[in-house]
Amino acid sequence: MFLSNLMGFFSTDAAMDLGTANTLVFVKGRGIVLNEPSVVAVDKASGKVLAVGSEAKLMLGRTPDEINAVRPMKDGVIADFEVTEDLLREFIQRVQKHKFLYRPRLIICVPSGITEVEKRAVIDSAERAGARQVLLVPEPIAAAIGVGLPVDTPTGNMVVDIGGGTTEIAVIALNGIVTKTSIRVGGDEMDEAIVNYAKKAYNMLIGEQTAERIKIEIGSAFPLTDEMDMEIKGRDLVRGIPRTLRVSSVEIREALQEPVTAIVNALRESLERTPPELAADIVDRGIYLSGGGALLRGLDLLMREVTNLNIRVAQDPLTCVVLGAGRILEQIEDFEKVILPGHKD
Repeated sequence: MFLSNLMGFFSTDAAMDLGTANTLVFVKGRGIVLNEPSVVAVDKASGKVLAVGSEAKLMLGRTPDEINAVRPMKDGVIADFEVTEDLLREFIQRVQKHKFLYRPRLIICVPSGITEVEKRAVIDSAERAGARQVLLVPEPIAAAIGVGLPVDTPTGNMVVDIGGGTTEIAVIALNGIVTKTSIRVGGDEMDEAIVNYAKKAYNMLIGEQTAERIKIEIGSAFPLTDEMDMEIKGRDLVRGIPRTLRVSSVEIREALQEPVTAIVNALRESLERTPPELAADIVDRGIYLSGGGALLRGLDLLMREVTNLNIRVAQDPLTCVVLGAGRILEQIEDFEKVILPGHKD
């Protein structure tokens, strides 16, 4: 016990939002110290890690045959165990003050729909990467705490967390999730929808990063007061040569219709399963949006139109989950009930 406390004193305990698109790390007493893409570049022959984070993301879709730039997380869970371990090890080392001396305690946020096998994979990866203890927290609860909602009261709070790989919808009361809907649709599926639209509408192949840039710059879920357009570059699938064209926000809204509809339908389904007393609380308090997907223009307006409820976008949707996890880390005794069972050493 004394040794554990001593290690805790010297180590840099951290909370992590291990996302499909980005990984954020909050260190106790220092706040958010890392925000990097969840991408690793590996030498295929030797298996050596060449780059992690922003540097590796720049290589996506641009690597020679001997280098593989990969995103080891898919749909909010681990798709490549070894590469995830490399990613975690690199990020843990970056934020550690006393490198290699003391192993940190890690709080990691996971989708509410995660299976036992997927939970085990996260814990094993983090422990092998250098964590002395791994605690898991459901993403919607971390997001609610990050937004500043009172999760420990009997009052119902609804959170929609739209990440890169999943959308988590949950009604939270008394430190627990009362109803939850977890769908494997998020920012990645929006990017994919734009890639597919460019193929069908223009016979043009564009990269993932171009699709993401289009989504950020002119993407929307609801008609805009001033529609926009932008120039995009890709490869003509008929002639096989590079090509440039202009696309409008109206076209991109059409391209995004399928993933956006899936998210809105999941919200409607979650509301239908909410107990009446908590539903009354949601009418009074509204629904909170967090995650990168919450930044899609007009998504709150579309949800408001469909549900007739007040929809509030969190002040900084991208950091809600890690800020909530950080608060749990700093006040772990107060938030003990929100930690997933079976992992409290």
